[in-house]
Amino acid sequence: MSDANDPLEQRVRAHDTAALAEFLTVKRLPLLAFIERQLGTALRRKVEPEDIFQEVSMDCLRSLPDVDLTGRDPFGWLCQVAERRIIDAHRKFFSAQKRAGDREQPLDVSPERTGQVGLVNMLVVSMTSPSQAFSRNEKEFRLQAALDELPEDGRQALRLRYVLGLPSKEIAQQMGKSDGAVRVLLTRSLKKLEDLLGPDAAPRR
Repeated sequence: MSDANDPLEQRVRAHDTAALAEFLTVKRLPLLAFIERQLGTALRRKVEPEDIFQEVSMDCLRSLPDVDLTGRDPFGWLCQVAERRIIDAHRKFFSAQKRAGDREQPLDVSPERTGQVGLVNMLVVSMTSPSQAFSRNEKEFRLQAALDELPEDGRQALRLRYVLGLPSKEIAQQMGKSDGAVRVLLTRSLKKLEDLLGPDAAPRR
């Protein structure tokens, strides 16, 4: 948990590179544990958590002068960068065709619910293109805002299912939930996004 009065965290928020290097050393084990949980079984066979940690460290040290950490948890920022790196690794090691096949029929979505299928396609684009956030169209900006309104476990379940293509049973193991609970969480999260987006949840014509 972040401590707003912690001197080291205050120095990191003030863009002190030496403080960030020290912070990365202090948070190495919890960040590695976070990365290990997020990798998933298939990707863990391809990449080591330590490799992701090193990439995250380089990314954060390089981007620190430009990132706004006002009121933010520095460790949460590290975790967000780690998630982006994990998504990049998954895209590198697993073909786009295989991912599309894994997601061809979303969980708990009937063929008649084409609006949700279109929403899933847009969701994947949004979640797999973090570096292109400022070039997204208005619809994708609205989707990102809607995602921010979901509970953290809902966002995590959507990412694991539709970005990493994990089956519900493996998601359940990673999140410490039952398979049934994960399926309900995915369905409710998609429905919540539909409600928040309104007509924008429909597929493009």
